[in-house]
Amino acid sequence: MRRCRLGPAALLALLGGVLAGAGAGAGGGGRALPQLSDDVPFRVNWPGTDFSLPTTGVLYKEDNYIIMTTVDKEKYKCILPLIANGDEEEEKDYKGPSPGELLEPLFKQSSCSYRIESYWTYEVCHGKYIRQYHEEKETGQKINIQEYYLGNMLIKSPLSDPDQDEKENLKEIPTKNIEGQMTPYYPVGMGNGTPCTLRQNLPRSSTVMYICHPEAKHEILSVAEVTTCEYEVVILTPLLCNHPKYRFRASPVNDIFCQSLPGSPLKPHNLEQLEQQQEMLKMPFRRVKEEEIHSTKEEKFSSIHKPVTVGSQQLLTVGTTHISKLTDDQLIKEFLSGSYCFHGGVGWWKYEFCYGKYVHQYHEDKESGKTSVVVGTWSKEEHIEWAKKNVARAYHLREDGMQTVRVVSHFYGNGDVCDLTDKPRQVTVKLKCKESDSPHAVTVYMLEPHSCQYILGVESPVICKILDTADENGLLSVPN
Repeated sequence: MRRCRLGPAALLALLGGVLAGAGAGAGGGGRALPQLSDDVPFRVNWPGTDFSLPTTGVLYKEDNYIIMTTVDKEKYKCILPLIANGDEEEEKDYKGPSPGELLEPLFKQSSCSYRIESYWTYEVCHGKYIRQYHEEKETGQKINIQEYYLGNMLIKSPLSDPDQDEKENLKEIPTKNIEGQMTPYYPVGMGNGTPCTLRQNLPRSSTVMYICHPEAKHEILSVAEVTTCEYEVVILTPLLCNHPKYRFRASPVNDIFCQSLPGSPLKPHNLEQLEQQQEMLKMPFRRVKEEEIHSTKEEKFSSIHKPVTVGSQQLLTVGTTHISKLTDDQLIKEFLSGSYCFHGGVGWWKYEFCYGKYVHQYHEDKESGKTSVVVGTWSKEEHIEWAKKNVARAYHLREDGMQTVRVVSHFYGNGDVCDLTDKPRQVTVKLKCKESDSPHAVTVYMLEPHSCQYILGVESPVICKILDTADENGLLSVPN
């Protein structure tokens, strides 16, 4: 069986150009061209006459076809899939909670989600506010915080308005392109944020888009400034997945089977020539194109696509980096012993962090080998002296009045001498908890707020399990 996979636009070009005309099928079985949507991918197959329709997956009927004729008078019987499925019936019959009601537990818990990027940290406290902030320590105990509120929950929340949910049920569900798939979302508006000087001090505002993902834990997928001081925040949550209109589902590829009629080749002659020309054009540029795509993806997804070393083996995955299949206890012990190191960075410099040992900055080149700079080395005594003048352990106060450790900071000094300052390099390592559906994900990034004085951010679910063991100096231990 020979196949040609096409999107709807290319399919229309094929059916409208290479295949020039359509006639009614014999016995009244012919059909007009179906309405095509970018949400539904199609693939044209040229199976020949010795072929039987699939009995699983998308439904087909022998009488659901069109006869297509090319400009060269080649004729094909194209059997179309019946795209409608049981999901539509389920959506029509759904009588369960509205999307607002499904999200209500998240808002009543007063829980917050965080996303740490190279400079900014984003805090979404569901049903309350969105905050963008950056912390910078000065000498001594003083901490400078630069912050903006991107939106506050409006006085009348759509989540508590049954009439609003009734209106939402009557409206078409909005969708957003998430990783190439049009995905339904439930919008929550937040306004009255920090005044925006670029817009005559109008308040900042945001739309929080809640998207169903069955394995998520209310993570912030993305934060984007779509226009000046107006933002879109995408949140992944499993709560919406109980509603059929918001349910996570993969878009199946719908096959169209075009069989040649007597006197016609298996595949249109012009299409064969077009495909051969495309292959010839692609050949000289294929290697370069793949490298460019790989490089672009590394930059775009730098916050989640990180290389991490386990022992001497380096692992790379797409999406979320899995650093090991070790058990949590083994992972924590090896991390705290310094034998389990984190790596990060997607530019010229890469970074290696081994807890209680060192922070290195390095570059590997096939011709010149490895260039390495010691950014900082661990000394417990020096760190304790540093902790007397700086905040080594920062708390987060929960709604119930309980305190939990939010971030731990460690000082690594005595790095290589800096050419600009003639002083040893030094780095403050900030260890933060990062909730994730992957228990072994890690994000590592480095900032240089002053010449040869660095901040290394490390966040991972592994750290979540040990933050509360921090003593007054921020030193961690294996939890009981």
